Amino acid sequence: MTETVPPGLRRARRVATLLDDAVTIPVVNVKVGLDSLIGLLPLSGDLAAGLLSLYIVFEAARSGVPRTVLAWMLFNVAVDTVVGSVPVVGDLFDVVWKANRRNVTLFERAVDADG
Repeated sequence: MTETVPPGLRRARRVATLLDDAVTIPVVNVKVGLDSLIGLLPLSGDLAAGLLSLYIVFEAARSGVPRTVLAWMLFNVAVDTVVGSVPVVGDLFDVVWKANRRNVTLFERAVDADG
């Protein structure tokens, strides 16, 4: 049986990969994305990354994901943006937290539960 993936989920997965897992750092073998790299810019970088992260929430909302799931997704983005804005600690947090991956997982579960 072929899995039918909604186009919004497919786009959200690509954005999450770009933001959280685009590049593997050699030697330590840790994946980072634009979220971590943009977040190196004090405050403005974290706000920009937070705005980009909202795209995944937008796609989930367009796909009919329940409001409770959208609220958790917004919580993940808020935590990533606020904690990520703390110098040094926030940059390390961005590498580990991966709010966009978390949100895609929530999106996937909501779609699976619906279908």
